[in-house]
Amino acid sequence: MKRRVLSLCLALACALAAAGETRFSGVVTRVSDGDTVWVQPDQEDGTPRRKRVKLRLVGLDAPERCQAHGREAGAALASRVQGRPVTVRRRATDDYGRALGTLWVGDEDVGAWLVREGHAWSARYRGNPGPYAAEEGDARKGRRGLFAKPLPAIEPRVFRREHGRCEAAVDQP
Repeated sequence: MKRRVLSLCLALACALAAAGETRFSGVVTRVSDGDTVWVQPDQEDGTPRRKRVKLRLVGLDAPERCQAHGREAGAALASRVQGRPVTVRRRATDDYGRALGTLWVGDEDVGAWLVREGHAWSARYRGNPGPYAAEEGDARKGRRGLFAKPLPAIEPRVFRREHGRCEAAVDQP
């Protein structure tokens, strides 16, 4: 009996985990900044055209547009995904109405690429180094992107806390 209950609980947990993520394919039509894109979902046969999805990449934090390396991060992301077919693995929606998830070009996780190339930090939370900690370590060792200087730009979460939104902040060198 215990084995049966355990088996049922495991099956339920797997179903809930799978239900938490939805996938769709599409094309990136716009890059807002180093960690936000707009994706036009592919039209399925016989269905009306679906509305574009604003996607915030999870697991990383790219510099704000108005802070050091912000424009470079956005340009790097655009060069990698703009106009290209992608797969979105959507996990949730944030308080701003953006989809939260990962973006894939073929079998490449674009978030991992951004961090590995030094265009973003692995998102830290309460002492957890984040999902892309190894990629960030590689970028720091290789002095790539925003880690090229001994003291990289201020982490975006700290920048936002000190300066507010980009529209209110003064451009940083």
